[in-house]
Amino acid sequence: MARRQRTGRSLSTGSFRDELIELTQQGRAWLEWQHDCGGEALPFSTDLEQVAAQAKASLTRTAGPRGNPAGQAQARQARPSPPTSTSDAARPAPRTVAKAIDVPSSVEARRLRLEAIARETSACTLCSLHEERKQTVVARGNPEADLVFIGEGPGREEDEQGLPFVGPAGQLLDRMIGAMGYQPEDVYVANIVKCRPPNNRKPEPEEMATCIPFLHEQLALVSPKVIVALGATAVQGLLGTTVGITRLRGTWKLYRGRTPVMPTFHPAYLLRQAEKKREVWNDLQQVMKRLEQRPPSADPAKAPRGD
Repeated sequence: MARRQRTGRSLSTGSFRDELIELTQQGRAWLEWQHDCGGEALPFSTDLEQVAAQAKASLTRTAGPRGNPAGQAQARQARPSPPTSTSDAARPAPRTVAKAIDVPSSVEARRLRLEAIARETSACTLCSLHEERKQTVVARGNPEADLVFIGEGPGREEDEQGLPFVGPAGQLLDRMIGAMGYQPEDVYVANIVKCRPPNNRKPEPEEMATCIPFLHEQLALVSPKVIVALGATAVQGLLGTTVGITRLRGTWKLYRGRTPVMPTFHPAYLLRQAEKKREVWNDLQQVMKRLEQRPPSADPAKAPRGD
């Protein structure tokens, strides 16, 4: 009720449910980061669909028939009383703690581990994407970078050269990086999946889930100050949300409860929708402000132009 008074408008059940799901997903990401750091006995559910279903059922029960005071009163009476102590409620079983990501203290050891990841992925056959690849595409750039860009997956040019973002979209990304005051070798660039999906289709959820542990370890080793998520697939892989990129872009999120993430449009989308480049430039300016990075020119009109 307090929120309705502040905003002057009521929240629909659908928008409230979407917001609740997103908050649940971000909370889960934070808790997963905690157990990766060695935490124990984290009592939370990993079944987001069940959480969403319970939230929807709760909203349906408590809303009551619109304009029907009797129905609303009945819904209020049906609400269970809160437990008076923690012993009154059943406690969920603690989650089994997975092995934390081992991040070496020395720069050289971290570089060697990143090279080992590249070798491991080159021999990976855990999902069907390996069947048609020419080679895996792991990363390019500075393994000690403050700024990381994450895309969806390799395309034809990337599959041939073994490097991410080397085609037309990659050329635009490099111009975007230059407009921010960086050189391409100053930042770190990777993808959610390491193998090219057939016909450049979007990776399937199972393929993303299979490949994402490699990226989690890469990000732990690089330890950037900011991540830029390029497109909906990158956002989904990093944050576990299915909220659309148009809604999320330009708003800060957190990767594993720790690293700031700026969602924005993928360069390939900008090649088709050039009018969206201004919005991406606004997003990148937020990144520069957080990193205290001054661009070569303060004139937004000199933002990178497409082909």
